[in-house]
Order: sequence, then structure tokens, then C-alpha cells
Amino acid sequence: MMILKSFTLKFSLRLAALCLLASATLTSPTRAQGPPVFVVTPGDSKITFFVKSNVALDGNFKKWDATLSFASPDLSTGVLDVEIQAASVDTGSGMKDGKLKSKDFFNVEHDPLITFKSTKIVQTGPEIFEVDGNFTIRGVTKPEKLQLTLTGKGTGNGEVKGTMAFDRKDYGLNGSIPFIKIADRVEVTVDLKAKRVSGPPVNLK
Repeated sequence: MMILKSFTLKFSLRLAALCLLASATLTSPTRAQGPPVFVVTPGDSKITFFVKSNVALDGNFKKWDATLSFASPDLSTGVLDVEIQAASVDTGSGMKDGKLKSKDFFNVEHDPLITFKSTKIVQTGPEIFEVDGNFTIRGVTKPEKLQLTLTGKGTGNGEVKGTMAFDRKDYGLNGSIPFIKIADRVEVTVDLKAKRVSGPPVNLK
């Protein structure tokens, strides 16, 4: 009888240990991985703009921040946020910069930020993505679409590059610059270098 009890106790202890081990094996990786986490490095990235005119009118923004976050490896959970300091505009011309910062254009004293917050990300090709989002400039927010191309897929390090075009007068950018004829269409180009620092890869086609 004592031998039977001893065998039963040992068997129960072994079974309990195996269950604990199986539970740890099944749950630990999931908890450890979490969602994909990406870091965008501004030093290796840039945001530029171009407006067709009789005199060159293009430039970049010196101060901005961008984040790319995911709730899970599913691409549809991704959110791209871009926040630009409007006063950091740099065309290479002090006169042009001053005019763009004025109340006739960016009105930086009243509306210091230009932002884009995505509402939907869809993959339309092996390296092509459409990003719908809310674009805000001069305090006016409207839906816009950003077309992106991804390089470096599957490496954990990638470059996301694309262009969004909008009509400046839709946002109250009605000003003019002396002796320069400016078109209404504005093209903004983002070139972002991103690195996955933790979590699993994003599920792409």
C-alpha cells in the first residue's frame, strides 16, 4: 500500500511539473514578444515639399517627429503619426521662409503644428501602401491620402517613402510672394527610416 501511495505521489508531482512546463512554453513567447515596435530616426529621414512656380519654391522642415506603431502584427492595426514644427520651414531663402511663416500661409504663431494622423493602412502591392489619414495645417483638418513605398521588407530595417498632394487653398493658404507665381497644388514627400526594435515582424503580403 505504501509503495502504491509513493508511486501515485511521484506520478502526480511529475504530471504537475509537465503541465507547468507546457504552460510556460506556450505562453511565455507570446507575452515576451508583444506588438511590433518601430523607431523612426529623424537624423536619417526627411520631410520635404514642392510647389510649382515661376521661381523655385521647395524646401524641407528641420524639426519634426514621426511614430509608427502597431497593436499587433496585423498591418491594419498600424498608425502613422507625423508632427511638424511649421516654423522650422527651410527653403534656403530668408525672404521665402518669412513669408511662409506669416499669417498668409502657415501662420506659425497661431498654428505652430502641421500634423498627419493615419486612420487606415492598406497594402496594395508587394511594396506599395495606401495610407488614409487626417491632415491638419493652419488649424484646418481634412482627409488626405499618402502613397507609400517600402524597401527593406523582412529585414527589420526599412525605408518608407511617399508623397501626398493637396490644394493649399483648401487649408486657407491663400497668400502670395512678391514676383513669384505660385500654383495651388502642394506636394509633400516623406522619406522615413524605421527600425524594428522589438516584437514580431508585421504581416505583409
